[in-house]
Amino acid sequence: MQLKNDLLLRAARGEAVERTPVWLMRQAGRILPEYRAVRESLSGFKELVETPELAAEVTIQPVDILDVDAAIIFSDILVVPEAMGCSYEMIEKRGPIFPKTIRTEEDLKKLRVADPHEHLNYVLEAIKITKRALNGRVPLIGFAGAPWTILAYMVEGSGSKTFSHARGLLYTNPKLAHQMLRMITDTTIAYLKAQVEAGANLIQIFDSWAGILSPAQYRQFALPYISEMCNAIRNVPVTVFAKGAFFAMEDFSKLNCETIGLDWNMEIETARQQVGPNKTLQGNLDPCLLYSSFDTIQDETIKMLKEFGPQRHIANLGHGVYPDTDPEKVKCFVQTVKEFSPVINN
Repeated sequence: MQLKNDLLLRAARGEAVERTPVWLMRQAGRILPEYRAVRESLSGFKELVETPELAAEVTIQPVDILDVDAAIIFSDILVVPEAMGCSYEMIEKRGPIFPKTIRTEEDLKKLRVADPHEHLNYVLEAIKITKRALNGRVPLIGFAGAPWTILAYMVEGSGSKTFSHARGLLYTNPKLAHQMLRMITDTTIAYLKAQVEAGANLIQIFDSWAGILSPAQYRQFALPYISEMCNAIRNVPVTVFAKGAFFAMEDFSKLNCETIGLDWNMEIETARQQVGPNKTLQGNLDPCLLYSSFDTIQDETIKMLKEFGPQRHIANLGHGVYPDTDPEKVKCFVQTVKEFSPVINN
């Protein structure tokens, strides 16, 4: 299907674009009253994720309401461990909880390398429904968690400030950690390939807990598996967003991906120097800026755009938009990007 707006894909590939494309991580979610209306009619978050027609509906809402340049399928990175046999619960105002964790060889035997068409078909159906409904208006982003981040949840059992159990496993049983990472990577590669087959135009890999590892550990337990994923997905652009991994920018420059996401703590000029001219950068406005005045949002967004410069940039926040953000402030950010961007010669 011919896309009416392919700015995101062209920017990712380093091709000429008329203006900087813009979208937001977590744009489909609690900031929108329309999302809350759908969510409140259900038993919980997981029912929404696992109901393809409704997942498609909330995926498209930000395109209609916020006027962003891409949709991102409404799902969660934790569908992968669930598909592997490690189920989770999503507790309101607390986050994900894993009733059973994976910390021993016996625990690992209970896991499987999942078949996406059998165990994650609800996501693939949501992608197909979304693609039909979008009818080429904007690209659709598919995604998955990076293997280290998925392992961190499966071992820890929940979110954590330290992930001490998960990090401790890397020291006490590195063999088990690598076996687990192998299974997660194999599952995720198959899952991402199936997302592309279902219609995803771009893939984003989220390494949400990259920043809690030392550089040496990250290079041993995270980067090789992300590299495998990038090498496996070559028919659509790939974005790697590793929160807190400022120390790995030069490593990311060698990945077989098109775009590197920056969080709000990463300096744009430094990142560009480390990554080089052959990658697109995505980000990196502080989500908390959207609590400020409309004038401040406009000024800081323009400042960010000028710092990134006219080449190879996708405008976004440095992390997901926070749930108590005023949608009008989000619209201000989106429209500022669209109105500021000059004609660009890549």
